Amino acid sequence: MEIQLPITELELAFGNSISQNPKRFIEKFDPKLKEYLLAHIHAYHTKSKPWLVAIESLEVDEGKYIETKLPYWEIVAHVKLKPNESESTRNFTLDYDVILHQVINHIALVSIRNDWEAGIIEKEQNETTVISWNLKDNVINPLQINLDNGSWWMGFKSMVKLGIKHIEEGTDHLLFLIVLLLPATLTVKGKRWGHFYGTKHSLLRLLKIVTAFTIGHSITLLIGTLKLIYIPAHAVEILIAFSILVSAIHAIYPLFPNKESYIAAGFGLIHGLAFAGILSNLNLDNRSMLISILGFNIGIELMQLFIVIIIIPWIIILSQTHSYKFIRPVLAILAAIAAVAWIIERISGKANSMTVALLKLPNYFVWIIATLILVSLTVYRIKLKKNIHSIMSCLPQKSKR
Repeated sequence: MEIQLPITELELAFGNSISQNPKRFIEKFDPKLKEYLLAHIHAYHTKSKPWLVAIESLEVDEGKYIETKLPYWEIVAHVKLKPNESESTRNFTLDYDVILHQVINHIALVSIRNDWEAGIIEKEQNETTVISWNLKDNVINPLQINLDNGSWWMGFKSMVKLGIKHIEEGTDHLLFLIVLLLPATLTVKGKRWGHFYGTKHSLLRLLKIVTAFTIGHSITLLIGTLKLIYIPAHAVEILIAFSILVSAIHAIYPLFPNKESYIAAGFGLIHGLAFAGILSNLNLDNRSMLISILGFNIGIELMQLFIVIIIIPWIIILSQTHSYKFIRPVLAILAAIAAVAWIIERISGKANSMTVALLKLPNYFVWIIATLILVSLTVYRIKLKKNIHSIMSCLPQKSKR
C-alpha cells in the first residue's frame, strides 16, 4: 500500500506540532509515527489471524493546492501487507482508520493502482472506494477487497496493449528502425549509395533488418526483465538516441553497407533493455512475468509490423526515383537533429524545444503517412511521365507530305 496523509489532518489525530516544521517531521517522529500507523492498519481473511503489517518507508512530500497555490504537505507511507500461508491477496478485509478515529469528517480514498490479473497496469487513478465514518451506526466499517474476477488472460491482454502503446508513443524506437530502412533498398556504388536494388532483393533486406531488430530486443527484454543483466536506465536512453544518430549518418553515407541487419540486432539489444525496464517495475511473480514478457513482446511486434508495412511500400516506390537521393538525406538529417536533441536532454536532464516537439509527433502520425504517400505517388508519376516521354521521343516519326 501507498498511503498519502495530509499533515494538517494527521496532526489532529497524531498530536504534536508537526505542521510547523514538516521537513524535519520524519527525522523527529519516525518510530512514533510507525507505531501509530501499525495500530490503525489491519488486514486479514479471518479477524483472529491478522496479516503481518510492516511500514517500509516514510517520506515528506510537498505539493500545492490547485486553487490557492499554497504549499501542501503530506506524509507518504509505503506499507507491506503479508498474508498468512495459503491465503490469497485477491480477497481480504482492510481495517483502516488512520486519522479517521479522531477526525470524523476525514475520508480515505482507496484505489487499485496495479492489478495485473485484472488488466490494471500502473494507472494513477482507477475505480475509487471510500473509507469513512458510517454516521448512522457511528462506526468505521472495514473495506472488503475482492479481486477474484481477474485472470491470466486479462493480464496477458493488458500486456499486449501495453506493448502496442509503448511503440505507438516510443518515437525514438521507431525512428531508429525507420531511418535504418531508408537506404536498405539501394545498392552501394563506391562510397556512396547507388540506384534501386530491385523489389525482391529490397524486400528481403528489409525483412532481415526488421527480424534482426526483433531478435535483438527480444533477447534483452527477456534477460533484462528477469534481472539477469542490469544497465542504468539513463545510460540506456542515451545509447538509444546514439543509435538513431548512427543510423541517420548511415542513411547519408554508407558506414556499414549490406550489414544493416547486424547493426539492427546490436542496437536492438539496447532498445530491449529499455522495454525491460517497464516490466521489471511491475514486481510480478515468475509465472505472471513470463506471460507478461510474451504479451508485451507480441504487442511491440504487432505495432512495429503495422508501422513497417505502412512505410515500406512508399520507401520502395521513392527509391526507384531520382528524387530519392535528395529526399533520403533530408529525412536522415532531420532524424540526426532529433537524435542530438535527445542526447543533450538525456545527458543534461533538461528538456529542450526539440524534444518537447518530438513528444507530440505521434499525434501527427496519420498526417506524416499521408504526406509520405502523396510525395511518393507524385514523384513516381513524374518519373513515369519522363520515361514515357523518352520512349516516345525514341520512336521513329512519320514524315509529313
